[in-house]
Amino acid sequence: MSQWPSAKARRVLTALLKLGWRTKRQTGSHRTLSREGWGDFVFAFHDGEELGPRMLARIAKHTGLEPKDL
Repeated sequence: MSQWPSAKARRVLTALLKLGWRTKRQTGSHRTLSREGWGDFVFAFHDGEELGPRMLARIAKHTGLEPKDL
């Protein structure tokens, strides 16, 4: 069983912004996020989209997101 719950994209984006990520640019649902000390990350989800545990684990690998941040 995964330690990640499913979550809406809006909730995940809010958690990333609280961690220090900033929107560098946006085109439609594609947002390029940046954070000092990290490479840019493209967050390409609509706000109401449900993200499953596997996708959250992939996002975490590139952004430092943890389950407790949601």
